[in-house]
Amino acid sequence: MKNNKKLIMRISAAIITFSSIYLLAPWQAAIHYLAPLPYTVQQQVDDAINQDLDGIIVYVQKKGEKAEFYASGFHNRAEQIAATPNALFKIASIGKLYNASAVTKLIARGSLSLNKTLADYLPSLKSRIEYADQITLQQMVQHRSGIPNYTDHDNFSWSEQSIGKDTNLKLVLDSPADFKPGSDYGYSNTNYLLLGRIMTKVLGYDSKQFIKDEILAPLALKHTFLSINDIDLSKLMSGYHIEYDIDFKILDQGFIATAEDVGIFLRALNDGSLFTDKEQKIYSSIYQYEHTGWVLGYYSIARYHKDIDTVVIQFVNTVGGNTLTLTDVIYHRVIEILRRRNLKT
Repeated sequence: MKNNKKLIMRISAAIITFSSIYLLAPWQAAIHYLAPLPYTVQQQVDDAINQDLDGIIVYVQKKGEKAEFYASGFHNRAEQIAATPNALFKIASIGKLYNASAVTKLIARGSLSLNKTLADYLPSLKSRIEYADQITLQQMVQHRSGIPNYTDHDNFSWSEQSIGKDTNLKLVLDSPADFKPGSDYGYSNTNYLLLGRIMTKVLGYDSKQFIKDEILAPLALKHTFLSINDIDLSKLMSGYHIEYDIDFKILDQGFIATAEDVGIFLRALNDGSLFTDKEQKIYSSIYQYEHTGWVLGYYSIARYHKDIDTVVIQFVNTVGGNTLTLTDVIYHRVIEILRRRNLKT
């Protein structure tokens, strides 16, 4: 593992960032988008492996029906272990849905206020983050704070630094704001790092424990974790970059879960069973009901499709090159297969 970490550090400067990947418009993805749809989700999942993806997992759950599980490719390419639908996976920014839910519950209890400012909760940052005395909790939840995103900083490396750790905050302290609070939208991981610190302060204990007690436990999500240090690493699907042979599973990059656990959570989030009526009203006013997640080696999509009353989770363990666009196309095709099937029932 030590050798792997050294190799990861050596190639860090060459890793393509999330934004540069997304701006690509590969002709391969366009061709795949226009290709005839296969008859089944499994056929589409199998075909994904023919598009240079190492492994893929898809979870489908229509209301009132048993969940469906699909997988193809490799769980671990080096050891030639086949992908399985119950594997653990790094879900990255999908974790923001869990954090926003925790914030919601604390607001409903009166422990937090949407209108209080960052300086109110963390006064030591008043002189270190521009407009800290104007940035509200709601603006942080909604990415309208103007606080710079630490993962965009020149000194941040996806392959060397853990995600969501307090040490990352130092990268943006004393930096100018991206914009005045509330005047624009700017996705920033720093917002949620700070929300975690705020929740921990008002609770008097780690906000991660609150998420476990108030969100994971009530939904019986026994396969959702907040760090690779909490799991058997062999159960975590390997993560790859298209240009390298290294397995990026050893990086601590936040939330980890099975597709089924994410699906159960997303269903509860969308149907309101996660919340009381008061909490539901608060959540609907501050954050979204779906998310994607990207970290080095892993790309995930979690969405509820109201027209077919179906939750669909997709995990792909290959990033880099044009894989992000391709993965989005594959997800779209899975949904179209499900819609076609729905019309026949």
